[in-house]
Amino acid sequence: MKVYLAGLGTAVPPYAAGQSEVRSIVESMFTDLPEKLRKVLETFHHDHIQRRYFVRPPEWYAEERGFGAMNDVFLEEATRLGATAAKRALADAGLQPTDVTTIVVATSTGMAVPSLDIRIAQALSMSTSVARLPIVGLGCAAGVSGLSRAAEICRGIQGRTVLFVAVETCSVTFQRNDMSKSNLVGTSIFADGAAAVVITSEAGDKGALEIAEGASNTFPDTYDIMGWDVVDAGLKVRFSRDIPSFVEQHLGPVLSDTLTRWNINLPENMALVPHPGGAKVIDAYRRILPSMSEYDERVARRILAEYGNMSSPTVLFVLDAARRAWTSNIRDVVLVALGPGFSAELLHLRRT
Repeated sequence: MKVYLAGLGTAVPPYAAGQSEVRSIVESMFTDLPEKLRKVLETFHHDHIQRRYFVRPPEWYAEERGFGAMNDVFLEEATRLGATAAKRALADAGLQPTDVTTIVVATSTGMAVPSLDIRIAQALSMSTSVARLPIVGLGCAAGVSGLSRAAEICRGIQGRTVLFVAVETCSVTFQRNDMSKSNLVGTSIFADGAAAVVITSEAGDKGALEIAEGASNTFPDTYDIMGWDVVDAGLKVRFSRDIPSFVEQHLGPVLSDTLTRWNINLPENMALVPHPGGAKVIDAYRRILPSMSEYDERVARRILAEYGNMSSPTVLFVLDAARRAWTSNIRDVVLVALGPGFSAELLHLRRT
């Protein structure tokens, strides 16, 4: 059975901040940085990120708070952001919350039991019989992997309307007393946001996106590349400087083999929708896929510049922006994201 992307919605919190504002606050907190780490602050001056959105005003993060207090903010704001993105996706699909039969929610930036899916479902007054699936720990890859899993659920049961939500509050994982390079780099690029997709078996208008098939690839012995270390103060980011070089060395063959398996062999008819983890990651995509169009690259860089790296929802922000101006020759759309594991997630969408 074929399934389709029927609606897509995004949401960001109300507090926007430019890089210079965030840098000033970080500098006021880390006054004793060693010189080699002080140079890391130059990353705030790079023009590849111009502003980001946070669930609290930037100055709020300067005060020290415990893991519990920060997680309470995650529960409140992730529910609010996820529900807002979901409402917009449902409106885009012309559906009501009560039409949803399954809700799938991906997040990696907090702990929630009961999980976010039931919190969002109840915030939107969904049916009490709605089926639920939480996805935790896939990080930046969850936007693609979660959408793949949601499509599989819809494909397997006739008449299902599946809502997938990717929501992150990366800012509440900020470690006030962590002067590591990983923490500083993460503070310079990560942001908060949510995206939602409605999946149905109805094609709708011409130009609809069929969710055709997904692919996953894991790389052994790579736990150290990306993830969280759980410490007394909360979630401490693990973030390798080698991610762009890893992408360039290892993702190329995976992408090439997958495209061949999917019979995608005409680059001029394909749109690439990458998760823009950072400017150097986009550069790596360009080198391993020379056929990546200037439009695809420009949209990915624009989302990174305007929103930063929101982790799992970011690739869906890129998809939402890109789909509005595809030319008629684009037939195949390939989403790509990388995440902890270390893993690559790909998803093939086909324009009808």
